[in-house]
Amino acid sequence: MDEDGRRETEDERSDRKWGDLLQEMRVMQTGTQLIAGFLLTLPFQGRFEELDGYQRGLYLAVVLVALVTTDLVISPIAVHRRLSGHHVKDRLVALADVAVRGVLAGIGLLIVGITVLVVDVVVGRAAGLQAGGALLAIVVALLVLLPEWALRHVRPRVSARRDR
Repeated sequence: MDEDGRRETEDERSDRKWGDLLQEMRVMQTGTQLIAGFLLTLPFQGRFEELDGYQRGLYLAVVLVALVTTDLVISPIAVHRRLSGHHVKDRLVALADVAVRGVLAGIGLLIVGITVLVVDVVVGRAAGLQAGGALLAIVVALLVLLPEWALRHVRPRVSARRDR
């Protein structure tokens, strides 16, 4: 029995983890592509010409984050295609895990950047920065602190299972 209480071989574990990562990437890929697509339509709106230099710079930064995040979310698939049949799924899973963490960071930055941009345009610079700061705190709480809290509360159960 493995440390997590499962009875599986290394290959089975890699297959399960790869399947889990694929599901996570599917969800993130759709959201990231929708955000990127939406952002790319903004310059073609009439009001875009009214943006000041700061807003245009922020817009371009957010677009770049969206595009890099989109690249990150599909990179494990490209690596999988190249390495398929080479019996290195454990390395592929490790690489995909790193990519998914990068995608989560990218999505967090997108959420904050879009918030700052929209609130800045609609209400004003100070309100945009305040809203962005608030969203940054929420993103850190949900994407960093909550998973860490959950991990601390799972460890005693895993240890108890190993003692059986």
